[in-house]
Amino acid sequence: MDDVRARWDAKAQEWDRHVGTEGDANRRFNSDPVLWRLLGDVSGLRVLDAGCGTGYLAIQLARRGARVTAIDASTEMVRVAERNARRAEVELDLRVDDAQTLATVADASVDRIVSNYVLMDLPDHEAALRSFARVLAPGGSVVAVFLHPCFAVPDGPDRLGAGGVRYTWPKPYMDRWRFEERWGDFSSDFLTFHRPLSDWWRSIADAGLRVVDFDEPMVPADHPELHPDVLARARWTPYSVAFRLTLA
Repeated sequence: MDDVRARWDAKAQEWDRHVGTEGDANRRFNSDPVLWRLLGDVSGLRVLDAGCGTGYLAIQLARRGARVTAIDASTEMVRVAERNARRAEVELDLRVDDAQTLATVADASVDRIVSNYVLMDLPDHEAALRSFARVLAPGGSVVAVFLHPCFAVPDGPDRLGAGGVRYTWPKPYMDRWRFEERWGDFSSDFLTFHRPLSDWWRSIADAGLRVVDFDEPMVPADHPELHPDVLARARWTPYSVAFRLTLA
């Protein structure tokens, strides 16, 4: 985990510029609508943002009336999130903590947990899921969004125009493996851990959670803000998966 933490510390300022206050294009147009549908009304609820990054989602949760605890293993990410919360004039309980252990979060103390593009970056996703189950109050739920293990491969797909997309797998899909890649304007690599989709479902059950909803976020075909060419490319394959989980 030290390697993961150091990588995010190093790119905290770059990440803040990339995500901004409303989320990047993928979040705004693709996965956030599904995330909010799965979360439902959060007004008055105790919500844990497990892997808050620079705080864009935690701030939105607070604006919707949630009582937000936001944790991240990266000290630099939390510092930026604190600055962003002050600028937004919202109150967040921000903590440096590891989503794998949630050492600062008491048992059965939160009504909602949101983990937005975090689990695929953790060396031990099973420990994180067990921790989610531990801190979740009866009747609560977890919403987890992460990269689609079937399609989010290193370097992404080769675009073939009207002929579709082609994927080249660097390692067997059914194995667990880690990969590094750099994209966008970032000056350092991202570290991601691949697990097949069936592995995720087993890990959820083993943690004492159950799936009550599942989605593969996809931009609507008639999205008014996106160019038709962008829509056509975006709808070939889903970029992420979204789970809603409750205690088993």
